[in-house]
Amino acid sequence: MIKRYMNLLQQEFRHYSKGKLQKDLLSGLTVAAVALPLALAFGVSSGADAAAGMITAIIAGLVIGTLSGGFYQISGPTGAMAAILTGIIASQGLAGVLVATFIAGIILLIAGLFKLGSLTSFIPSPVITGFTSGIAIIIALGQIDNFFGTSSSGDSALAKLISYRSGFSPDLPTLILGIIVLLLLIFYPKKWNQILPASLVAIILATFASIIFNLPVAKVGKIPTSLLTSERLHLATLNLSLVKQLFLPAVSIAMLGMIESLLCGASAGRMTGKDLDSNQELIAQGIGNMILPFFGGIPATAAIARTSVAIKSGAQTRLAGIFHALFLFLSMIIFAPIMSQIPMAALASVLLITSWRMHEWTTIKTMIKQKNRTAILLFVVTMLSTIIFDLSIAIVIGVICGCIFFIAKSARISIITEEIDWTRMDLPHSEAGSDWAVIYITGPLFFMSANQLKRELDLAIDKEGIIFSLRGVPSIDLTARDTFADYFSVAALNNQKLIFTSMQPEVEKQFQQLWDKQAHCPIQHPTVAHALHALHQAY
Repeated sequence: MIKRYMNLLQQEFRHYSKGKLQKDLLSGLTVAAVALPLALAFGVSSGADAAAGMITAIIAGLVIGTLSGGFYQISGPTGAMAAILTGIIASQGLAGVLVATFIAGIILLIAGLFKLGSLTSFIPSPVITGFTSGIAIIIALGQIDNFFGTSSSGDSALAKLISYRSGFSPDLPTLILGIIVLLLLIFYPKKWNQILPASLVAIILATFASIIFNLPVAKVGKIPTSLLTSERLHLATLNLSLVKQLFLPAVSIAMLGMIESLLCGASAGRMTGKDLDSNQELIAQGIGNMILPFFGGIPATAAIARTSVAIKSGAQTRLAGIFHALFLFLSMIIFAPIMSQIPMAALASVLLITSWRMHEWTTIKTMIKQKNRTAILLFVVTMLSTIIFDLSIAIVIGVICGCIFFIAKSARISIITEEIDWTRMDLPHSEAGSDWAVIYITGPLFFMSANQLKRELDLAIDKEGIIFSLRGVPSIDLTARDTFADYFSVAALNNQKLIFTSMQPEVEKQFQQLWDKQAHCPIQHPTVAHALHALHQAY
């Protein structure tokens, strides 16, 4: 592992120059401008506070950025992770999040050491799209209070939404400010966004408007000027009982961290032409998340928004991510008093826009346009499972449904029965084999396709003989083999002749085991054409 990491660094910093350093500095500054409002917003939306989001972005940028499996990966708090943390904080408080983060870090580190970086490839694409949309909806629902200036009860975003049935009275100043910020984010020119991020501009303007006009709206609150907060993890607080209680939430955090980071790396790798070392990335995420709780930080993952900004702004090495963390640290020290005055409604608007953009709209439109019912169903099931339950359950449900749909689709075999046509074979017309048929079978023969196979075989039982073409059969299980065994017995009673052709090696092996036990053994030919020639000559 260490040797591979050193090779990564060696390749990355080969021919490093002053020009590349300047690009890394500029890229780090650009990413910091994007990450600052998001770090504050995700800290608040997680149920912790803005300070936790800032500390997470800084420590993750330094630690995970240094150890990352790709120079372009920028890690920090994310909206998807915030959606999980709200439930943990509601039941266990911030202390529970810190412990769960530490356990999740250990899980990620073990996954990296055991080279499990390819596990995400087993999750179907519609499942990933579904839980991304589910998380986006949870984030949006969680910001209703901050956007409208209301208060609700309930542990989850869905429960809070249901609680509004008893009454909903928006605070007018908060709502007006939220709407103005929302409109600014929607209509902010894209060209300007490349120079100065819309979210940063919106939060600065909203903060100064709040200060100048002394608006009676909820504020972020105190921002510390130290990386060590009062609420941080201490080893003395860890005990077996607490670890047992938080293990499943920690698994959810680890799963999300793995999925987000590796998908981000895959996307960024296509943009840069440099593949992500997925196992090294998991090690980096693991170590980073193990360290974060001791500073009071919440879980971090690689974030595609910040990573793509880093790439587009010219990042050359992992120093860009480290510089972004240092710029965030300087902004926290210098601007802490001003940042504490940021209106919660402004952060809520940023999160509402972020949640809208989290939806993979292009993928969703493609699924609908192509009328891919299986993909659409997987997407909807996973999305609803994410909202109703949690991420880990949603992924399990999505993967299981994906397997079921795949098996059901695989069960559809093609069986075509044709009467023998001698002219098509360039052979003289003959009465030979006139009561024979050729049955072409395509698809895997297993328990789910056995009934269809039996129905087709029963229709051909009165024929004098049958030629089976199995070129399109990649495999056969015991249930389908037993179906053929039963048919062989009936065929023997009817003196029906059977010829098998074009069998793949594994299928032939299965049939050979069957024929060794059968008195009525079919004839074999390499192809249908050979079988027909042999049949013609026999007559």
